[in-house]
Amino acid sequence: MSTTPLSSGRSPFHKNFYVANSMEIFERLAWYGFFTLSSLYMTSPVSQGGLGLNDQERGFLQGMIPFLLYLLPVITGALADRYGYRRMFLIAFSIMCPAYFLLGQVHGFWSFCAAFLAVAIGAACFKPVVVGTIGRTTDDSNRGLGFGVFYTMVNVGGFLGPLVAGYVRAISWDMVFLMSSLWILLNFIPAIFLYKDGEHHEGGADQRSLQQVLLETQEVLGNGRLALLVVPAIIGIMIAAKGGISYAQYFIAMAAWLGINLLWSALNKSGHQQHWYQQGIRIGNAQFVIYLLIMTGFWTIYNQVFITMPLYIRDFVDTTDLVLLIGKLSPAALNFLAAVNIEQLTNILPGLAAKLGPYADTQLLEQLRLELVNYKVMPPLEQLQSGLQALHAGKISAAQLAVDWGQAYRQVNPEYIVNLDFGAVVLLQIIISTYVQRWKALPVLVMGTLVLSLSLWMTGLSHALLFGGVSVCMAVFVFALGEMIASPKSQEYVAAIAPKRKTAMFMGYYFVSMALGNLFAGLLSGWSYTVLARQMHQPMLMWSLFGGIGVITSVALLVFNLRLKKSVQGFAVTA
Repeated sequence: MSTTPLSSGRSPFHKNFYVANSMEIFERLAWYGFFTLSSLYMTSPVSQGGLGLNDQERGFLQGMIPFLLYLLPVITGALADRYGYRRMFLIAFSIMCPAYFLLGQVHGFWSFCAAFLAVAIGAACFKPVVVGTIGRTTDDSNRGLGFGVFYTMVNVGGFLGPLVAGYVRAISWDMVFLMSSLWILLNFIPAIFLYKDGEHHEGGADQRSLQQVLLETQEVLGNGRLALLVVPAIIGIMIAAKGGISYAQYFIAMAAWLGINLLWSALNKSGHQQHWYQQGIRIGNAQFVIYLLIMTGFWTIYNQVFITMPLYIRDFVDTTDLVLLIGKLSPAALNFLAAVNIEQLTNILPGLAAKLGPYADTQLLEQLRLELVNYKVMPPLEQLQSGLQALHAGKISAAQLAVDWGQAYRQVNPEYIVNLDFGAVVLLQIIISTYVQRWKALPVLVMGTLVLSLSLWMTGLSHALLFGGVSVCMAVFVFALGEMIASPKSQEYVAAIAPKRKTAMFMGYYFVSMALGNLFAGLLSGWSYTVLARQMHQPMLMWSLFGGIGVITSVALLVFNLRLKKSVQGFAVTA
C-alpha cells in the first residue's frame, strides 16, 4: 500500500490501522456489553437468571480479574513482539470467544471466576497487540490523529455494547453472553483474512526476551525483593476481601511480613550479594512509582461508574421522573429504555407477599424492596406494603399487580444511564481535548480529578431527590467531563516526568496504576456497598468516600509536582 504523504503533509493510514480499529470496536462491544452489566448480573437473584452473589464476592471478582488483565500485557506484549501480532490476535480470540459463552453457563462462584479469568487472559493478549498495531502503522505526521481515532473507536464500542446487552437481557441473561461471544467470533474474519504481519510504516519487531522484560521491570518498578514484599500483600487483601480472613488478621500478618523483610534486609546489608533474595528492597524509579501510586486513587474512583453506579441506580435511585420525561418525548422508547418483564415480575410477587404477610415491618419492607428492584420496578414503601398485603389477602391477582406496578413504577435500565458516559466521550472528547491542550498537563489533570469527585457527590445526592433520574444523568455527564479532561492528560504527564529516552517504556508501565486502581476499586466497592449503602443505609456516605479519595488524589498530585520541580535527579519537568 502506498505511503505517499497526503497534500496536508499527513501520511495515509496503513490497511492494518483500519483492521485494528475494526477489531477494537468488536472487542469493546463484547467487554463493555458484559462488564457494564456485570454488577447487576452477579448480584441479581438466581430466580431472575443472575448469580446471586453478595457484594463482597462481586467486589472481589471485579477487583482481582481486571487487576490481572492490566498486568499481564507486560508479558503478552513481549510474546507478541517475538511471535507475531496476527498469531496473538488469533490466540486472544480463541480464548475470549468460548470464555464469554461460558460466563453465562456457569453458576458457581469459582467456576464463574475461572471463566472470567479466561476472558481477562484473552483480553490481555489482545490489548497490547491492538495498541502496538496503531503505534506501528502511524508515524510522526499522523500519530496524534491515529490514536484519537483509536480512542474514539474504543468509546464507540463502549457505547453500543451496553445498549445491545441491555436490550437482550430483557430476554434472558444468557443472551448477553451469547452476544459478547458473537462479537469476538466476528473478529476472526479480519484477523484471518485482512491483517498481515510485517506490513507497517516503520519500525521492526521488538525482540525482547521475557528475561529482558523482567529486568526492565526492575529498572522501572523495583527488584525481586520488592515484589516479594508487595505480591503477598496484594494476595492477602484479596483473600480478606473474599472473607477468607478478617481485615484485622490481614493487617497483623502484613505487619509481621514487613518486619521479616526489613530484618532480612538488615542481615544481608553487608557482604557480596550474588542472589536476588540477598539484596535489599529497592524501588526502581522512585518518583515514577510514587506517581503510579497516586494515580491508583484516580483509577479507583474512575471505575466506580462501571461497578458501583449501576447497582446504586438499581437499588436506590427512583428514575420515575426520567420515565415520565422519556414518555413525553418518545413513548415508544420506554419499551427499550425501561423494559419490564411482566412474566418474571408476576412469578416473584406471591413469594414476596408471603414473606410480608398481613403485618407491616419497615425493615422487612426495605428488604423486599431491594429484591423487587431486580425486576426494574420501584414502588414507594407504602404502595409496596398495600399491594403485597392485598395480594396476600386475595384481593388482587399477581398478574394484575405486576401490570399495575410495571406501568406506574417502571425504572430506566441502569446500564443505559451509565452509558451516557460513553456517548458524551464519543461526541465531545475531541472538542474537550482541543480546548484544554493549551494548558499544562498537571493543572488539567488535577481539575479533571476534582470534577470526577464532584460528579460522585452529585451521584450520592440523587437517591434523596424527587428528580433522581435526571439528577443521576447529570452526575454521569459531569463524570464524563472529568474523564475527558483528566484521562488523556494523565498519560501526557508521564511523558513529562519520564527520562526522555525511555518515555515509551514508562508509558507501558503506566498501566500498573490502572491495574492497582481496578483492584482497589473492586475491593472498596464490595466493602462500601455492603457496609455503608446496604447495612447502614447511607449511600451518600459511600459516595463521599469515593469523592474524598479524588480530592486526596488531587492534593497528592499537586504536592508531588512541587517536590518533583525541586528535584535534582535529572527530570526536566514542564508539566
